[in-house]
Amino acid sequence: MSTTAASATAAAPSPGDIAPLQIDVLHDVQAAGERLEAIAERTGGSQSREAAQRVDAIIEQVRQQGDVALMELTERFDGVRPDPLRVPAEDLASAWQATAKPLQEALHLAHRRIVDFHQRQKPADLMVTGVHGERLGRRWRPVERAGLYVPGGRASYPSTVLMNAVPAKVAGVQRLVMVTPPGPDGRVNQTVLAAAHLAGIEEIYRVGGAQAVAALAYGTESIPRVDVITGPGNLYVTLAKKAVYGRVSIDSLAGPSEVLVIADHNANAEHVAADLLAQAEHDPLAAAILLTTSAELAAAVPAALEEQLAGHPRAAITRQALNDWGLIVVCESLDQAARLSDRFAPEHLELQVERPEPLADQIQHAGAIFMGAWTPEAVGDYLAGPNHTLPTSGTARFAGALCVETFLRHTSLIQFNRQALEATGPAVGTLADSEGLHSHAESVRLRLS
Repeated sequence: MSTTAASATAAAPSPGDIAPLQIDVLHDVQAAGERLEAIAERTGGSQSREAAQRVDAIIEQVRQQGDVALMELTERFDGVRPDPLRVPAEDLASAWQATAKPLQEALHLAHRRIVDFHQRQKPADLMVTGVHGERLGRRWRPVERAGLYVPGGRASYPSTVLMNAVPAKVAGVQRLVMVTPPGPDGRVNQTVLAAAHLAGIEEIYRVGGAQAVAALAYGTESIPRVDVITGPGNLYVTLAKKAVYGRVSIDSLAGPSEVLVIADHNANAEHVAADLLAQAEHDPLAAAILLTTSAELAAAVPAALEEQLAGHPRAAITRQALNDWGLIVVCESLDQAARLSDRFAPEHLELQVERPEPLADQIQHAGAIFMGAWTPEAVGDYLAGPNHTLPTSGTARFAGALCVETFLRHTSLIQFNRQALEATGPAVGTLADSEGLHSHAESVRLRLS
């Protein structure tokens, strides 16, 4: 769920423009591989280049004008003037108190499970003693300030609050600064505030978009400069994070959300359809893909999709996503499906097969793998425990989920004694001489002379 609102540049269709479902079914594996690569690259091109120019202008305006720019840009893009920018502390507590008991309990359950999993992944410091008595180590320390971006727009995401705040808290970050776009009434969604209260976030600002990322990266009169920025957003947020990387660290460059389901003859067509819809409903650019060894399942899923879309509250968005970026591929074997999946490197990979564990062992590239018929991707979005902020657009080839280490930095520790320097110094000098760095070699030789 890392990119729940990650491509807001694609206009949502109006209810009157709902098109009939026309999801492609392919039997040609080569054509399927090419189509998967095209889907992974669906946000590139001139649209991104034009947006990047607008983002650069927004960042510069925030750098020059600070809070004044944030007020003006939020009024321009969101239709409200967020004065004051900061959400009053009492609003967080009151939002939690106003939250219905079942939702409070669900948030508590999710929070407990996410905390438990992330506490187990915190790395330990390392210190070893070398053969000559030298001490070598690596020490982990949290960043001082973290900026958490929580998207608004088409929906609100209290789950994103928990998934970003928990690893930062577990890492030991002392100051969390959350930014999120205000709604049409100028207020932040009450469930988002309730989740922030539960997670222990006290500093929240009503600003979103590229201007919020710029404020976190450079600081304004109200918003402090942070060390790392995490959280998904639309194309402008992603491009802004890319632009400020280097001044601050970022978690990833999120693209539109995506799910790929590998299913065999045992899979239930209604379940597969529901899981494809669970991603397609996010955004018109969301991708929902089925790779199956069963021609019968491939034929049944479109009808199941159509049936479940009847009366769907987000039918227009969901149909557009399926028509543009949905795909069903009939494969000769699960091995072939695994190779195709790795070519796409999906954000979410579901294995609705009889024996998911050995198939999971074959997979090399995936943000998260959901194994078996009883593991819909939605459990990972909300409360399974592992983080739902995942690599998209093929970046699972080299990146992983948001984690505790995102908010940590490690420092090397090196301590030599005389014996260690005497044993290794001549080699240091030889290596330095080979690079033509005279003083490097002399800094060792002088000590040994």
